[in-house]
Amino acid sequence: MFRWILVIFLFFVLFSAALPWLQRLGIGKLPGDLKFRLFGKEIFLPFTSTVVLALILGTVGRFI
Repeated sequence: MFRWILVIFLFFVLFSAALPWLQRLGIGKLPGDLKFRLFGKEIFLPFTSTVVLALILGTVGRFI
């Protein structure tokens, strides 16, 4: 279970780093992605984008 928590954490870190590039493709602006300000900081929670990217990567991984 710890391994999956680590994988999910790393995915969120990589997703956040690649977000400016992915926003040009429309990822990060989906209806389930939350963006809000809290104490002067902008917090972004990409729930829908994470599910969509996981499905795409899972499908690609299945065929490789």
